[in-house]
Amino acid sequence: MSDDTRISVSRTIDAPAAAIFEVLTLPANHVRLDGSGFVRSAVGTDRISGTGDVFTMNMEGDHMGGEYQTDNHVTGYEKDKLLAWQTAPAGTQPPGWEWVWELTPQGPDQTEVSQTYDWSRVTDKELLSQNLFPLVSRDQLEDTLAKVAELVA
Repeated sequence: MSDDTRISVSRTIDAPAAAIFEVLTLPANHVRLDGSGFVRSAVGTDRISGTGDVFTMNMEGDHMGGEYQTDNHVTGYEKDKLLAWQTAPAGTQPPGWEWVWELTPQGPDQTEVSQTYDWSRVTDKELLSQNLFPLVSRDQLEDTLAKVAELVA
């Protein structure tokens, strides 16, 4: 699915949902999964354990003038089924874009994994005027799913 404010990609991965969820909930894994090339490392190694958690990532990209950090505020968490977070420059409140992972078992050893990049809640006119969205492409999201499949294989 794709429209003017979100991109969604899906892939069936040969692994149980629990194994994929374990990979996704450890921020230290995200550098290995990132298809955009922006993620450099996690700050701390705590596993995401529920809605309200915040995890920080070291990032790099021309859109932010080089190196920067993000705080990722967990907005959705259902063990082995759903993980979602809103991203913000470190020390600020999220301006409205969200990453959503949905896991749907397709049997004991296969899972349909969907990732959605959604910026429909961004209302800051100055931010929107910079034409940053989408910052991550459909191809980069599909690359992320391929990396998830490789990591859990």
